[in-house]
Amino acid sequence: MIFALIFVAVVLFGGLYIFFNKEDGTDDYAEEERMDDDSVMGKDDSMMQDNNGSMMDDTIMQESFTGVLLAGSQTQLFDFTKSDYDKALVSKKVVVLYFYANWCPICKAEFPKAQSAFNELNNPDVVGFRVNFNDNETDQHEKDLARQFGVAYQHTKVILKNGERVLKSPETWEKSRYISEINAFAMN
Repeated sequence: MIFALIFVAVVLFGGLYIFFNKEDGTDDYAEEERMDDDSVMGKDDSMMQDNNGSMMDDTIMQESFTGVLLAGSQTQLFDFTKSDYDKALVSKKVVVLYFYANWCPICKAEFPKAQSAFNELNNPDVVGFRVNFNDNETDQHEKDLARQFGVAYQHTKVILKNGERVLKSPETWEKSRYISEINAFAMN
């Protein structure tokens, strides 16, 4: 009888633990909310409606990123969101990823240089994202992205062109290096 009660307690508490600690970091309500947002906007993979109800190609909408803008007007740098990253890949933009940890002194010293470079750059075919890495703000999409590109250290930069990695650099950059590296891939 005691073993049966212990078994029931373990199953019950184990199930509750799994329910409240999903590995993907999402909850069912948030997933439903994201799905509702897509259906309310009436979008599919390649088309969206403008204010007049006319259909517009996604490439026209490519500038409508929803993440927090951190720098730049023509060449923009955003806080990473999965939806913005996916839009950038589809738009064929050169994508700059900066893997950032909020506890990292190197990141805190270097990131303003990246922001300054993005403020100076004038190429709308480039977009950057600050991707959280191994800190208390890192989500599962950011972990997956770091794993995809083999990022082992915060302050690593990854540049993508046509969705393919063309550069990965863990060393610290100055503003001038950001500008030269980004321009080198954006011009080709």
